[in-house]
Amino acid sequence: MDFSAIVLMEKDKETKFFTRELGSYEVNEGAEYITKLFYDGEKVNLYFDTNKDVEEWEFSAIYDLFDDESLTDLVDSIEIYDEEFNPTWIVTFDYDEDHNVLNNRLNNVCTRIKEALEKVFIDIEGKCEEYQ
Repeated sequence: MDFSAIVLMEKDKETKFFTRELGSYEVNEGAEYITKLFYDGEKVNLYFDTNKDVEEWEFSAIYDLFDDESLTDLVDSIEIYDEEFNPTWIVTFDYDEDHNVLNNRLNNVCTRIKEALEKVFIDIEGKCEEYQ
């Protein structure tokens, strides 16, 4: 799926309802991995996954070989979110009211996610027996 923009919504921590739109941001390649994006009043929460179904052995291999450190200079935290069918992570970072600053950060995060996921799919090639 091709993306040209994503919308950041504010989400109430208690009710879990979206309360308002904070902005629409032009995005580059890598945004196709985003599954959820919202601001919780403290941090921007960005969920991303593999953007495709993976086999059972790939699930473990992807988590083992994904380089989460490749994102640490761009985000405050990265966590595995294991409540989805495919490997999924949550990254958090500060919200910035300056549209250009946040747009640049989102694009940098998207690019880095794409690079890390492309690399992990190369790295797991031929490791089926190791992970079964």
